Amino acid sequence: MIVRRIEEVASRRLAVKFSDGSDSGARPPRGGTGPEPTAEQMDSLLTRTPLTTLDEVQLLDTTLRDGEQMPGVSLTPAEKVDIARELDAAGMHLIEAGSACTSEGEREAIRRVADEGLDATVTSFARGVKRDVDHALDCGVDGINLVVPASDKHVETKVGSTRDDVVDRTVELVEYAKDHDLWVEVLGEDGSRADLDYLERLLGAGLDAGADRICYCDTVGAADPERTAEVVSRLADRGPTSLHTHDDLGFGVANVHAGLKAGADTVHGTVMGVGERAGNVALEEVAIALDQSYDIDTVELERLYRLCRAVSEATGVALPPNKAVCGANAFAHESGIHTDGTLKDGTMYEPYPPETVGRERRLVLGKHAGRAGVKAALAEHDVAVDDDELSEVVSRVKELGDRGKRVTDADLLAITEDVQGRERDRHVELVDLSATSGGNLPTASVRLRVGDEERVASGTGDGPVDAGLEAVRTALAGDSAGEGVSFELDSYHVDAITGGTDAVVTVEVDLSRGDRSVSVSATDADITRASVVAMVDGIDRLLSAAAEDGSAPDAASLADD
Repeated sequence: MIVRRIEEVASRRLAVKFSDGSDSGARPPRGGTGPEPTAEQMDSLLTRTPLTTLDEVQLLDTTLRDGEQMPGVSLTPAEKVDIARELDAAGMHLIEAGSACTSEGEREAIRRVADEGLDATVTSFARGVKRDVDHALDCGVDGINLVVPASDKHVETKVGSTRDDVVDRTVELVEYAKDHDLWVEVLGEDGSRADLDYLERLLGAGLDAGADRICYCDTVGAADPERTAEVVSRLADRGPTSLHTHDDLGFGVANVHAGLKAGADTVHGTVMGVGERAGNVALEEVAIALDQSYDIDTVELERLYRLCRAVSEATGVALPPNKAVCGANAFAHESGIHTDGTLKDGTMYEPYPPETVGRERRLVLGKHAGRAGVKAALAEHDVAVDDDELSEVVSRVKELGDRGKRVTDADLLAITEDVQGRERDRHVELVDLSATSGGNLPTASVRLRVGDEERVASGTGDGPVDAGLEAVRTALAGDSAGEGVSFELDSYHVDAITGGTDAVVTVEVDLSRGDRSVSVSATDADITRASVVAMVDGIDRLLSAAAEDGSAPDAASLADD
């Protein structure tokens, strides 16, 4: 059994907590008496105070277990392995791979994660029954998260037991698990609503029996920061303590901070906050907040956005646009005042650079756009305009935004071409599309005009849209003599803009090719046609830009680039 560094941190915390010395190891507050502040210090008016004596907080990800309990989410073994790899690459300390007692299929998924040879400690959820521990052992995990009832509601009503019986059973299971070389964390379910004296007795008995740590669980997200601090301060005096919080009252992150300040050193959570009801605390939010506000390390921050996207794709849970760290609008600016300020100084309207979490800043055009933002957006596509042309482009962008439309890159470039009286030769154009979703395998075929020739190709997919996009990729793939036109679909979004059975939809896509990217939208009553049109128009824009700067071949040989 490999001893993980998580317990080294816990031991370090206990050594500091019970030290006779007066030096707590905490960083002193910024400000007060002492040397004159530097220019960098004066640049910020925020005064940071130490949250914890630790310079590193451990994270336990339960996306594969608690996150999968979100209604409508079900992960295949392959998807669990893919997410686990991303979690490990980001430096996640512990990964709860699932609940081995659920089914043989779940056990197979846990086995595959455990067999990956990850640096993270891989665990399985286990109820307070011996059979669950045996299932976990059969999966080859490093440890278990042993969940036992803590509140009287759970002890008496849920499992029909008594306090004394739960304590005795917990001790037996911890000893059994440790005898089989498992790392053990004991979680008191519904601990935030438990009698505090009993909770301390229950979890303390687990530690005395050999458990590596205990966990404060706000199982139903009912606690406030004050209650969290009260409970955790008692538990942390007994031994290494973790936090498991939910967001039903919107206190998820706040309770994490209160718990860390009260003595905890490890946080349970999920990527994007996916989970039952209002979800768990979002680990990416915990990580960035601890780094930016308290200089506390957790995981590799630059991999957070990639991690969120991986979980979103696997679970089917969309990234909310206004979500911290991973939301589409987190680093997007439309307002003319904000855009102008951001172009002058990236910190003007952002608390930290987007690159910190693996993102890029975006300038979004709409009715609030200003001259600076429009000019910068055109510059990204290597398009120059004089002052009069810029004024006209800005006016038309605002008019389009006033009609409630998001102004994409393609819209902006089309407006500019019209203002400047330029005609653009298309490199790729959709001639015909047919798609069917009947039967077991949705299929689609497309006919594209690529340069001076026509290409016909078909594709299959999970649905007609997926099949249509695959057909486009095939048509542009070239032949054995060339690599074809390569591109990446970075985002895909659909909005219904009318109601009823004859609804019209708008599809927006973000495509990239090399270091260039473009956003395009298309509207149609047929979602498949709208999707394919948007995709083809985006590819055409990317190829046009490449041709103008000489980085792409002429139209006749586009398929062999």
